[in-house]
Amino acid sequence: MSGDIRKEVDGSKGRYVLTQDGAEAELTFSIASPSLVIADHTAVPDAFRGTGAGLKLVERLVADAKSDGFKIIPLCPFVNAQRAKHPDWADAFNV
Repeated sequence: MSGDIRKEVDGSKGRYVLTQDGAEAELTFSIASPSLVIADHTAVPDAFRGTGAGLKLVERLVADAKSDGFKIIPLCPFVNAQRAKHPDWADAFNV
């Protein structure tokens, strides 16, 4: 899976977006406080199925949490499932 993930923030809402061939995969989030971000939803269109796009979006969220010093509340079932599969990410989550 190639392609750059961009982060878009508008007030207390935001998303990570991966675009390829006109299709967008996204992970949306809400900023609860400077130290807490709620991962709301991950949407991966059929064009991205099987490419690891969803995982790439979660990896970027986790990397940003670690570098920027915030914790993630994994409201999104996909993000929560990835958290459970990656115990090395435990320090990035507030569960």
